[in-house]
Amino acid sequence: MARRRTIPSWIPTLLVAAALFLAVFFANKQEAITVYWYQVIELAGITAISALGLNLIYGFNGQFSLGHIGFYAIGAYASALITKDFNTKWSGGQVNALSWMIAGQLGILVILFVAKWMRMGVVRDRIDRGLADLLRKQETWMIKTLVMLAMLAVAIAVGVFATIVMQKGLLFLLSKALLGLSEETAKPIIFFIALFNGGTMAAMVAYLVGLPLLRLGSDYLGIATLGFAIMMYTALQNSDMVIKTMKGARGMVAIPRWTTWGWVFGALVVSVIIIRNLVYSSQGRAVISVREDEIAAKTMGIDIAQHKAVAFAFGGFFAGIAGGLYAHLYGFLHPSQFGLVRGFDPLIIIVFGGLGSMTGTILASALFIWLLELMRVVLPQGFEDWRFVIYPIILLLVMLLRQQGLMGTNEWGWLRAPLPPERDIPVPDRTEPKGVSTEGEDA
Repeated sequence: MARRRTIPSWIPTLLVAAALFLAVFFANKQEAITVYWYQVIELAGITAISALGLNLIYGFNGQFSLGHIGFYAIGAYASALITKDFNTKWSGGQVNALSWMIAGQLGILVILFVAKWMRMGVVRDRIDRGLADLLRKQETWMIKTLVMLAMLAVAIAVGVFATIVMQKGLLFLLSKALLGLSEETAKPIIFFIALFNGGTMAAMVAYLVGLPLLRLGSDYLGIATLGFAIMMYTALQNSDMVIKTMKGARGMVAIPRWTTWGWVFGALVVSVIIIRNLVYSSQGRAVISVREDEIAAKTMGIDIAQHKAVAFAFGGFFAGIAGGLYAHLYGFLHPSQFGLVRGFDPLIIIVFGGLGSMTGTILASALFIWLLELMRVVLPQGFEDWRFVIYPIILLLVMLLRQQGLMGTNEWGWLRAPLPPERDIPVPDRTEPKGVSTEGEDA
């Protein structure tokens, strides 16, 4: 029987987290660390958020994805488009862009909902019968194709109409709520909305991309998601042809540098709480069962496609949040920051820390960023690029000596699986009733 924990696991976890936050906060306040190392610490936290998202996709759900950097880029640019030029142009133009972004995402949700409702309801049956009467002599595939096109056209029409209506309403509400505030008061509100918008937009794209791609498995899924990352990189290179503010290959500038240790630490804590509770919920167990054995999970009635898409969307959401924080850390975005080489960093981190371990991902993210930046300082001038040779050797040694990564699947503190509740098991009463003798009868 497992031993009960005498001290709740959240207490030491809370103490360590509070000590870490206060140590970095006061070290920066007292100028005990330079601005450079302060940004390195922030970058480590941002990297941990992105890596936790990929660990949910690959470590817990078992979907080998190489396109995570694409969601990271979507979150960065989507959030920067809202906050750019905030200090010099706090006007209705920003609120208008924000209302269109939110309404567009809600419109896509309406399209998905209407399309799913039409596929599952009686509407499809009626369209099938109607087209079958008109095209009685045609093949079945033509009828099915026409049915799908008709449903898609109706869903898109409803979604576009809903988007326009919601944009007008959101523009009115946001204008009344935000434009009356001062810049200092509106700044944290706008930043929070921008980060959340970057996360939801990345999650939306991840869900839509995942619907067709997650039918593939193993290496085929990796190649397909790698193609998505290449597509995003190419799109960012030429983004100024669609949205001039993004500047394309020239790089997006004038992004306010609002990312602080408080924002990074808060986003990391919220991400850990959400992922931890998701993993140990019934939905999380279903997600993990897909990784272990898809056939067995399907036999138990688990919707494989739906749980894959949900895990992919959640992973994209955290990548988008991390991208938004990254955009406002340095105030500059360029497509080269989201190239293929950078796309392998979160994959290296989760393998190094341990697939399926949140604790390992956080530790590996800190070690990865600190190791690279420390070697930049320690190595002689002119040999800084050798760090990209040294750290793969270190990673190779770790993989040879400890294939499961630093933590394997183990967790620390509150991140461990919760113990089942204690049960009072009734013990049968073995006492003998008074007056009843168990001795044999006298011969």
